[in-house]
Amino acid sequence: MTTIKTTPFEGQKPGTSGLRKKTKVFMQAHFLENFVQATFDAVGGVHDKTLVLGGDGRYFGKQAAQTILRMAAANGAQRVIVGQGAWLSTPAASNLIRTRQTNGGIILSASHNPGGVDEDFGVKYNAENGGPAPERITNAIFEITKTISEYKILECEAPDLAETGETMLGDMVVEVIDPVVAYADMMEDIFDFDALRSLFANGFRMRMDSMCAITGPYAVEIFENRLRAPRGTVSHEVPLEDFGGMHPDPNPTWAHELMAELMGENAPDFGAASDGDGDRNMILGPHTYVSPSDSLAVIAANAKLVPAYQSGLKGVARSMPTSAAVDRVAESLGLDCFETPTGWKFFGNLMDAGRVSLCGEESFGTGSDHVREKDGLWAVLMWLNIIAGRGQGVAEIMSDHFKRFGRNYYSRHDYEALPIEQAEAMLGDLRGRLKDLPGMVVEDLMVANADEFSYTDPVDQSVAEGQGFRILFTGGSRVVLRLSGTGTEGATLRIYLERYVPGPDGLTEDPQDALAPIIRATEEIVGVKARTGRIGPDVIT
Repeated sequence: MTTIKTTPFEGQKPGTSGLRKKTKVFMQAHFLENFVQATFDAVGGVHDKTLVLGGDGRYFGKQAAQTILRMAAANGAQRVIVGQGAWLSTPAASNLIRTRQTNGGIILSASHNPGGVDEDFGVKYNAENGGPAPERITNAIFEITKTISEYKILECEAPDLAETGETMLGDMVVEVIDPVVAYADMMEDIFDFDALRSLFANGFRMRMDSMCAITGPYAVEIFENRLRAPRGTVSHEVPLEDFGGMHPDPNPTWAHELMAELMGENAPDFGAASDGDGDRNMILGPHTYVSPSDSLAVIAANAKLVPAYQSGLKGVARSMPTSAAVDRVAESLGLDCFETPTGWKFFGNLMDAGRVSLCGEESFGTGSDHVREKDGLWAVLMWLNIIAGRGQGVAEIMSDHFKRFGRNYYSRHDYEALPIEQAEAMLGDLRGRLKDLPGMVVEDLMVANADEFSYTDPVDQSVAEGQGFRILFTGGSRVVLRLSGTGTEGATLRIYLERYVPGPDGLTEDPQDALAPIIRATEEIVGVKARTGRIGPDVIT
């Protein structure tokens, strides 16, 4: 073991999805090592502990994994379970932490951000429940990075991770595993694979776009090998270090090839996409786009069609910016429904306490208590099982759902890479005006209430403040504004727009048309275009 003297970088505070920076930042001398040592120290050390390690296959992932292995061995870890080739999707990592009962794990990913030497990299610590580290750990990491003076590492070659099996690294066992099998086995336990095999045997056509990211091998194993969908059902199935130049974010803007196929002639019966690390999803039918908020609501309404949920759901939860569509399902089914800040750790507390079994975020993330992360392929399989159980296509399922529960027209407008000072000043001005907004009439909409969302966790009573701004109009419409922490450059302002229309009338309007008065009212109240000089959002979902 060698102890390397070092000096702290500027304090590096992980967000809800770990620390994300440009790849070249992580490649600086001592940067990765400092952050990993700070993480080890923040969790009380890793002596005699077992960890899981892997990532989404992006550039620098294998080298980072080998460095972390050498550091884990020097810090006295007993065993590290690592995916072959340093591959492991985020939900698969969560599953391994839980089923192998390890002390936690490190996931190497920047999620849906682009990859490559000039793009993004990330490191995230997941706790022993399989979920993202709670704030007490991320805060401790941050404080340690301010003062760190040394890190421990073995000065030797790490295993190349190309072959499965066990090897010794110093006194530590490195267990290289197939990254796919345990996850695919779990999916087979949850879903009715016999019914899904029959679906494909009867000519059902599907396109799964893995966007040159980590779900490719998982999707091929599940859909093409186990469910016997035709070869070629999965596209962009080989994970590449730069995601083939793609932006691996499953939304209509970046998954444009899939969108064109499903909106074109001779479209398959079903389409889906997942992101860089496999925790997000997008759902499509022929000429039909399903918003993530509506997808969560449909899954909640039909969960009993899936074997693992036949006895019903314990409860549901959604992030505050996510539409209230699932709230209406929960009310109908007599389920508790929780509104939380953005971040899967808040759902994890509720799941660990047995309060919910289904949760979701509007940012294309849906999951259940089978793991403690959102899970893209799980959501795709939920939809397939619902299609098989109902004997209907995506458009018919959505039409029936809207007739029963009404429709929450919903859209998210992203203004990306804004100067941080400009974005913070704009929202700071809004904060100062919140108390004056109720009663204001804009575009024939009256503001009923306006606030900055805070949350008291019903499990541990912790308080999360400053979680986004809500402007609620009479009649159930609203707008939410918040800055996202998932980018590596500037600030991303996310604006969430929602309008409820009871079914069955008024359910076929284009969402942007339906939301037009709210869009105009938001500009008049906040002045995003006027203050930024932007002509419109960079991404609309």
